[in-house]
Amino acid sequence: MDTEHHAIEFIRQDIVKNHLQVTAVIQDIQQCIGPLELLNKLNAEGRANIAALKSCIDKLISLAERESSEKKKVELLAEVDTYRQQLNTSLAAFRKANVVSVCVIDKLAKKELLSMSKEQQEMLSIPEEEQAAIRRRHDKRNLANTSSQLSDKLLSISRHLAETTQKSADTLDTLIISSDKVTTTKDELEHQQQVIVQSGKLLGKYGRREVTDKALVTLAFAFFLACVFYILQKRIF
Repeated sequence: MDTEHHAIEFIRQDIVKNHLQVTAVIQDIQQCIGPLELLNKLNAEGRANIAALKSCIDKLISLAERESSEKKKVELLAEVDTYRQQLNTSLAAFRKANVVSVCVIDKLAKKELLSMSKEQQEMLSIPEEEQAAIRRRHDKRNLANTSSQLSDKLLSISRHLAETTQKSADTLDTLIISSDKVTTTKDELEHQQQVIVQSGKLLGKYGRREVTDKALVTLAFAFFLACVFYILQKRIF
């Protein structure tokens, strides 16, 4: 029984961990502005986390079906329904984030192409020396923008990792506290059960003593009546 309880707790921790990872990937996809390679990488990571989450839910279903207690079985199946709803919500958010990110990347690509086309037209009317200087300035500006974007992306990833780690730590602390409470409640129930058993034994003992006392009183009263009758009989006759 303890083995099944530990297995269920372990699966719950995996479900929470994978759900947090899916949420973090969805946030990264929502903020992704390219390139498509990065979006594809985030998609692969998100699909892997979703598959792991589905696997954990299936394992919990299997344990619930093998549960001998009907009450615990119903509670586990209700918990599974909650996890399924969370999974469906995450899937919808995952698909929506991908659609939005693809649209943003496509829009930025078109805007960049139009900008490059305008710059090429302007460059045709400028002398070659000025064109070279403009290209150098443009390259420096692109390098600076790329460096700034990479820095922002790294900071964003660091923040997400920190938030995910903190959420996982908080969740684990909650699970540990819940487990301690369950263990304490179990110990209290066992102690109460022992007290009830001992009380039952004492009540049985007192009940037997009460019957013995009544029998002794009855015998003493009968002996008293016999003595009175004997004395009366001797005096009368």
